Amino acid sequence: SCDATQLCNCSSMGLDFIPPGLTGKITTLNLAHNRIKHIRSQDLQQAVNLRALLLQSNKISSIDKDSFRSLGKLELLDLSNNSLAHLSPEWFESLFSLQHLHLQGNSYRDLGESSPFSSLRNLSSLHLGNPWFSMIRQGNFEGIELLDKLWIDGGRLSQYRPGSLKSIKKINHMIISIKSISVFSAIVRDLLYTVTWLEVRETAFSILSELQLLRVMSSSFAKKISFKQTLLTDATVPEIISILEDMPKLVEVEMIDCRLLGTGQWQMQIQANQSHTLRVLTIEKLSIEKFYLFTDLHAVDGLLSLLTKVTVENTKVFLVPCSVSQYLLSLEYLDLSANLLGDQSLEHSACQGGWPSLQTLNLSQNSLSDLEMTGKSLSHLRNLILLDISQNNFGEIPDVCEWPKNLKYLNLSSTQILKLTTCIPPTLEVLDVSANNLKEFGLQLPFLRELYLTKNHLKTLPGAAPIPNLVAMSVRRNKLNGFSREEFESFRKMELLDASDNNFICSCEFLSFIHHQAGIAQVLVGWPDKYICDSPLAVRGVQVGAVHLSLMECHRSLMVSLLCALVVLVMLVLVAIGYKYHAVWYLRMTWAWLQAKRKPKRAPLKDICYDAFVSYSEHDSDWVENIMVRELEQACPPFRLCLHKRDFVPGKWIVDNIIDSIEKSHKTLFVLSEHFVQSEWCKYELDFSHFRLFDENNDAAILVLLEPIQSKAIPKRFCKLRRIMNTKTYLEWPLEEEQQEMFWFNLKIALKS
Repeated sequence: SCDATQLCNCSSMGLDFIPPGLTGKITTLNLAHNRIKHIRSQDLQQAVNLRALLLQSNKISSIDKDSFRSLGKLELLDLSNNSLAHLSPEWFESLFSLQHLHLQGNSYRDLGESSPFSSLRNLSSLHLGNPWFSMIRQGNFEGIELLDKLWIDGGRLSQYRPGSLKSIKKINHMIISIKSISVFSAIVRDLLYTVTWLEVRETAFSILSELQLLRVMSSSFAKKISFKQTLLTDATVPEIISILEDMPKLVEVEMIDCRLLGTGQWQMQIQANQSHTLRVLTIEKLSIEKFYLFTDLHAVDGLLSLLTKVTVENTKVFLVPCSVSQYLLSLEYLDLSANLLGDQSLEHSACQGGWPSLQTLNLSQNSLSDLEMTGKSLSHLRNLILLDISQNNFGEIPDVCEWPKNLKYLNLSSTQILKLTTCIPPTLEVLDVSANNLKEFGLQLPFLRELYLTKNHLKTLPGAAPIPNLVAMSVRRNKLNGFSREEFESFRKMELLDASDNNFICSCEFLSFIHHQAGIAQVLVGWPDKYICDSPLAVRGVQVGAVHLSLMECHRSLMVSLLCALVVLVMLVLVAIGYKYHAVWYLRMTWAWLQAKRKPKRAPLKDICYDAFVSYSEHDSDWVENIMVRELEQACPPFRLCLHKRDFVPGKWIVDNIIDSIEKSHKTLFVLSEHFVQSEWCKYELDFSHFRLFDENNDAAILVLLEPIQSKAIPKRFCKLRRIMNTKTYLEWPLEEEQQEMFWFNLKIALKS
């Protein structure tokens, strides 16, 4: 399970213990998702060079105190999602190099009386907690001074001794999931000057009186606050905003997958001093059940003027009030993607005086449908440089549009555009019109440096004259057949051309064009099947070098046609030979033989259910079922016969039924006739008897000739059956009634033998 880098992956193998034989060469050992319950002292004793040990999602409930003693070089230990009821400092005493420790998802209720981490001086990230974790004591974190990441999952954490986290001098990223506001407040109080980024998860800020406990946050030196999967209400939003605005060093606020119960009717006027440090606001997937009733945000207008970057994504925004836009005086980046903005609402949102400093605007995945109106609504944004309006539905576009004067980057990918017109602004340096239905590109764009035309229907390259400064172009996944020398030579400034996944025809002339062109430094040209020609072009992204063309490369179509014809001819010959020499029969018999060989040669007596299995043709069923079965099954004592019509298991493969029936019978009785020889399934029964019965040199087969039949009528491949008919006695059914009684007597004697 180990690769060349000595990473050994033994995950999801159903292991009940750590496998023996671990050596000092192993650097990474993955034992996740097994059934290990106990780690013994000797299990890891030889793995002295182990850097990462992954034991998550097992059933570990106990660990010997010196199990990790030899792992002085271990940097990552993952014991998450096990059944550890307590944590012992002795486990970690020798882990001097440990940087990442994951202990979440176990069953311990506290961290013990002292610190289990006191010897982990190099610890960088620590993940604690589980659904039963309820207590943090003073001194539980002694020995830890600096952490890059601390994650406490304490949904039921109800007891926290103040000062318990004060021993940690600095935490870059603190993730805390706590339902108790009082415990959350006590933890924040201990970390006022310690945490750079505080992330709050699965906490409900719904009771206004409880938020007074959070006033301590206003003194926090945190630079970033994140709320994930939290609950807010109209009553608590004003207080939270007031606390955040008072934080002296806060730069960024983030809300992801949160829920707001309300419509913006704040029950108290927001009274907060505008933060002089807050610059970035991110809101993603904010759920507002009655978003269509959400009111104007005039209560927060005065707090917005210093924001430089705002993201409100996938939040069902259908309008940004003009007053809010006008207060965003410093805004340089605005992302409103995956919302419900339409042409009319965009016109109102981007009103005169709104977003005066905006440089980047993302309106992708909205409900825009009029490109002319979109451009006009944004035309007054003199500082706008980058505009992303991809994944809207513009369709046909006009010839003339109005755009911001300094627009340089425009993304129109996946907008259902059928044909480009002079509506596209001539000031562009980068244009992306990928994933449309374009059949040509002929725009005059003198400043364009990058052009993306992936996933269209182009059959020829765009002309170089209208885009003289083009440096990079992607025409992947179009319908190009090749390039001419003139097309190559016209792109004098081109540094990268990606034309892979097209319909290129491999030819000496075409490859010569690519090889000898002077202007393009790197060309990516590809064919679906290993890029037809075996040259430096055969690897995507490799710079074009010396091309040595073979006959196969220059006449690919002819060679492929000849090869296909040869393959078809060989297949026809093989089919003819197989038919002549019964290849299908031999394959069938090989399969039956393999199945038979896996079973014991003689079934145990307790498994014998029948006196005889009767093999007969359907044409002889009248004699078998109405005469022979009645005579034998009504005899005294009666014989028990196995008939395919009556005793085969429904739904089971017929060959398996035949094999099982023969094995569960003392004898196999063949009723031979001309019809029998022609029956496909009778052949199967003979086949298996040939392998299973006759090869054992026993007398388990009884042959009954219902009508005269020559041994040569039996197929030659049943050589042993033919030999038995020539050397042993078989029973013939007499037509005279006076001889039939002797026939039945002899048959019963044979069945009893």
